[in-house]
Amino acid sequence: MRLIKDIPHERFKIQLFNYNAKYIVKIELGQFEQSFKIGELDVDSVEDVESMITPELLKNTIVRFVEMRTDWENGFRNKNSLK
Repeated sequence: MRLIKDIPHERFKIQLFNYNAKYIVKIELGQFEQSFKIGELDVDSVEDVESMITPELLKNTIVRFVEMRTDWENGFRNKNSLK
């Protein structure tokens, strides 16, 4: 997987990769990450991929991060209650 670009953001670590004829947008927050893949033939350029990283996408991403954290915390509670 080849790193193409780090995309600056005040809250998230956002990176754009290229791998196996796909662009991969990886968004990280703390210990969690989300990845979005799109085929190279589905866009005209790296700039097209960057334009898909909209405020709405990032707003929805933070909602999923909160859900991920809740699921992970519930998993820990369940693990500890089984002992």
